[in-house]
Amino acid sequence: MPPQKIRAIISDIGRVIVGVDVSRAMQGLSNSIPLSPKEIWSAIEKDPRFVDLQDGRIGARDWHLHIVRRLGGNLTYDQFIQAWNAALLPETLQPDSLWAGLAKKYRLSLLSNTDPIHVAHMESTFTFFNYFPVRIYSCVVGSSKPNPVIYQEALRATKVKATEAVYIDDLEENVVAAKSLGMIGVHCADPATLRDRLSAAGVELA
Repeated sequence: MPPQKIRAIISDIGRVIVGVDVSRAMQGLSNSIPLSPKEIWSAIEKDPRFVDLQDGRIGARDWHLHIVRRLGGNLTYDQFIQAWNAALLPETLQPDSLWAGLAKKYRLSLLSNTDPIHVAHMESTFTFFNYFPVRIYSCVVGSSKPNPVIYQEALRATKVKATEAVYIDDLEENVVAAKSLGMIGVHCADPATLRDRLSAAGVELA
């Protein structure tokens, strides 16, 4: 049988399209919280409520209150949001022209493990979102990659079969999960190689 025609490209956001530097956010938080940036990040990573934030079980304001109560400090909500969003670098890792060209031939969707704070910031800041009509976020779905539930939701919303979709992620475990469902996986640990990796996967580039 001939290979299935590619009809959609589904992409992760962090470290594929948007640069991420968690230390910038922790530095901002440490200006008020009486801990070092490393100590703050260690505490957040181990905090079960962090998963609740990412999976949409708590909102932005509850997360702010939780962090202030648990770690101390006197950050206002607006100061906290500003510091939290500093983890997202202002310059994108891919030019909008890449997505503009792909959007002429394929359905484009985003699939990201993220929280409502970062979603609001990214959607109001970056223009590449204009090319992605379907946006699947863990904080909306209530499930995170590599759980198959969130991939299946992305396929449903994009209206394609798994075998018709290319999935891009910087984390190999997330690519493996996509491939296990029948999707074409593109592991992109270096964003500079994305065009070549898409071409190798059978995607037609403008």
